[in-house]
Amino acid sequence: MIGMLTGTVAEKTHNPIIVNVGGVGYAVRVPLRLLTQLETGRTYTFFIHTHVSDDALDLYGFISHDELDLFKLLLTVSGIGPRTATSIMDRSASAIQTAIMTSDVDFFTTIPRLGKKNAQKIIIELKSKLGSTKELDLSDDAEGETKQLLDALLSMGFARSEIIGAIKKLDNTDVTLEQKVRHALKNLGRTPK
Repeated sequence: MIGMLTGTVAEKTHNPIIVNVGGVGYAVRVPLRLLTQLETGRTYTFFIHTHVSDDALDLYGFISHDELDLFKLLLTVSGIGPRTATSIMDRSASAIQTAIMTSDVDFFTTIPRLGKKNAQKIIIELKSKLGSTKELDLSDDAEGETKQLLDALLSMGFARSEIIGAIKKLDNTDVTLEQKVRHALKNLGRTPK
């Protein structure tokens, strides 16, 4: 099974694209959003899902491991195949996660080949899984509330590794930044004043 490919995009006029890896051209299906960003002749690393069926062996590629994980999670929903999951992945991973966590059925029904029943299935089946499997983006380019929370705790003198562990233990019911800071401090062993 292929898990990752690093190669040059040889052709992107159709989907699947052709990725040249050491003289071998791999046909890799990518979300349309990614297809528009790729440049022919440039080298990329794709995280791959190999889908084997009775009549085909297809490769689905993503630029980040988080996107691949979300794609695989979508495939666990009954009635969602790789083509539909790829259409869903045309939206950003964060938008998909938000739609699942906020039960936004309308978000999913705007996706081709995805009706209301399957949209509801995605939300019902993935809401609990997403909370436990979603990795927080705690890299240097983290944005929004995660970055604010990280910066606040760093300014209090905690080590980055400690903070990451504490943030990952946060309860999904924490909504405001203040609630997240309070619970993170409890996880770190400090009670806020």
